[in-house]
Amino acid sequence: MPLPFPPASAPCPCGRTGAANKPLALGVCCGRFINDFESTPAPDAASLMRSRYTAFVLQRADYLLATWHTSQRPAAIEFDPGVKWLGLEVRQHRVLDATHAEVEFVARQKTPGSPALRLHERSRFLREDGRWYYVGGDQL
Repeated sequence: MPLPFPPASAPCPCGRTGAANKPLALGVCCGRFINDFESTPAPDAASLMRSRYTAFVLQRADYLLATWHTSQRPAAIEFDPGVKWLGLEVRQHRVLDATHAEVEFVARQKTPGSPALRLHERSRFLREDGRWYYVGGDQL
């Protein structure tokens, strides 16, 4: 069950900033991709990565599955209870060609009763029919 969607004016969980280094609002950042997947695809692999992080924060399995390439898509996504996502740092976005890209990121999370964890990954993305998809990643 997804968490209640925050107001469009709330800061986007992905941490992207705009003018004066002020956090972008969810409605103009990742929320537009998550809430309107059919009509508003992420324009590049880095934006898809950020919106997928936001979908993890908001427990939006529907979006995560829709943006996972069919060749690697799991049947379902389970969210660990009580996980608190602490932040995302996109370290690198490399466009390899017109249909392939990589994004290196670090996502931090905390599970009750456990130390905070860092997920450092280089993710692979594929563009098909004008839409980017997550294919997989290598932990670094």
